[in-house]
Amino acid sequence: MKKVLLASAALIALTGAASAADLAARPYTKAPVAMASVYNWTGFYLGLMGGGAWEDANSPRMQGGFVGGTAGYNWQTGNVVFGVEADGAWADVSASAAATVPGFGVVTANSKTDALGTVRGRIGYAVNNVLFYGTGGYAWIDNKISLSALGVSISDSKFHSGWTVGAGVEAFIAPQWSIKGEYLYRSLGSENYFGGNLPSGTLNLHTVQFGVNYHFNGPVVAKY
Repeated sequence: MKKVLLASAALIALTGAASAADLAARPYTKAPVAMASVYNWTGFYLGLMGGGAWEDANSPRMQGGFVGGTAGYNWQTGNVVFGVEADGAWADVSASAAATVPGFGVVTANSKTDALGTVRGRIGYAVNNVLFYGTGGYAWIDNKISLSALGVSISDSKFHSGWTVGAGVEAFIAPQWSIKGEYLYRSLGSENYFGGNLPSGTLNLHTVQFGVNYHFNGPVVAKY
């Protein structure tokens, strides 16, 4: 019996020593450091955008949609982001009205904006991959008014200039891609159509637009 106990104790001691030696020989491996994207908004970007517009007026009210492109550049200092952005779009924003004019019968008038754009400054606050910003600057549209009566139509096109102001939010959804949504109020100055016989009055538009941008710099990848 003593021999059996001694043999068991020796076996346990040998097994413990082997395990200790195995642990001592096994190298320590540090867990890999997690990688996180620190989003730096500084840099040049290009994008596509589109949305809807409606006139700040009673009936008949111009309304419709547009689609186009965007180009811009951002500078970031701390959480503050400054930028400049330009956009241009093909548009179909229009309104029609008809009235009976003595000697001419029913006269139909149509006003249609077929292009619009802005050149704006931006200033915002970045929370890592999300940017909240305000924006304002120069706005323009290319507009045409057409008149039809007695089977005859005439038209005249004018370029309107004005100003715009608004706000938006933009967010990175991938290392070099962001999406954005913004609201702009555009006030375009009056123009005289048909040799000065038909002043347009100030044209005020509300626009809501959405876009996707490609950033050439992309975020800075850092270790935490």
